Amino acid sequence: MKITGYRSHGVAAAVALVNAVTVPEGDAGPDALRRILRVNGFVWQDFDPATADEYRAWGRELRPFFEAPDLPSAVAVLNALLDRTPTNPHLSDHDGLGLHLHHAPPSAKLPLRFRSTTLMHLSELVCSYGIGRTGVCAAPDCLRVYADTSRAGRRRFCSETCANRTNVAAYRARRRSPTP
Repeated sequence: MKITGYRSHGVAAAVALVNAVTVPEGDAGPDALRRILRVNGFVWQDFDPATADEYRAWGRELRPFFEAPDLPSAVAVLNALLDRTPTNPHLSDHDGLGLHLHHAPPSAKLPLRFRSTTLMHLSELVCSYGIGRTGVCAAPDCLRVYADTSRAGRRRFCSETCANRTNVAAYRARRRSPTP
């Protein structure tokens, strides 16, 4: 049985958008937003640069979910967003993708389709795994968020680069400290 799960493009798209919009080194320009849509399986050809601010606002609205200190806080963030996001789940079979579920109304424009898909997939993630697979990078001075899609689910960093840099710094600190 194939189930739309947390490994779907909606979770990765949410992470990419939050990082593009809310960190100092992020790129939230129209080309970067179009790339996020394309890489994560959305109909990026429908992207209208005039709607870029809608995506930027959505990225800022999602960030508190990744920063939530506990499950009740994360659920409260998602529920508040669900209250404000119109959904109309329906089955669709287009572009050779096979039968699948869409969360936005059929007439919805791309920003709403993106919003409802990312929100529903983050909600599925929380229902299945709690918040232990999401968060803000554990590396000092890194503000990027992550969602762990691995089988083990023990990720604490946004990237291998941050993990390696943090681990090397810890190793060097241990080497410098005197041993009793």
